[in-house]
Amino acid sequence: MNDALPHGYRRIAQGRIRENVGLGYDELPVGLVIEHRPGRTLTELDNLLGTALSGNPAPIHSDAHYSSQTEWGRILVCGGVTLNLVAGMTVRSTSGMTVANLGLDEVRFEAPVFVGDTLYAQTEVVSRRLAKSRPGTGIVTCRTCGHNQTDTRVLTFTRTFLVPTDLDSVREATNY
Repeated sequence: MNDALPHGYRRIAQGRIRENVGLGYDELPVGLVIEHRPGRTLTELDNLLGTALSGNPAPIHSDAHYSSQTEWGRILVCGGVTLNLVAGMTVRSTSGMTVANLGLDEVRFEAPVFVGDTLYAQTEVVSRRLAKSRPGTGIVTCRTCGHNQTDTRVLTFTRTFLVPTDLDSVREATNY
């Protein structure tokens, strides 16, 4: 059996590997840029479920006739749905093993998103420091941009979260 491991995996026993989820403090240096894949094509169901779960009654997100009379000419995907999908795309890499989310700031919706659009995310680590009150953790702040299939930026936000400094110990203790 070949001893080389595929990227993103680690050996846990002979003939057995496990996917890595999340990066640790030392793997998130300031300036690192992560392109998140795969992209995600928004469906009508995504938009309807998101607006229903949030209790958002705005007809621009659910009423095709109403929306056809607006400047967009069609249903506009709810901003909360867009934010959740783009933020979710980043978790596997940036904060998959996070201890806590600390903040979501500077959220800006920059272009409309419609059913059928495919979104992609990109994250840059903008700051990090060891946590003073939580030994064994670091505070990481990232700036994320969401783009659609034509590379139009549709969303930006900054997110701060707490990550372990000894990711191997956490993975061992949690079976991850």
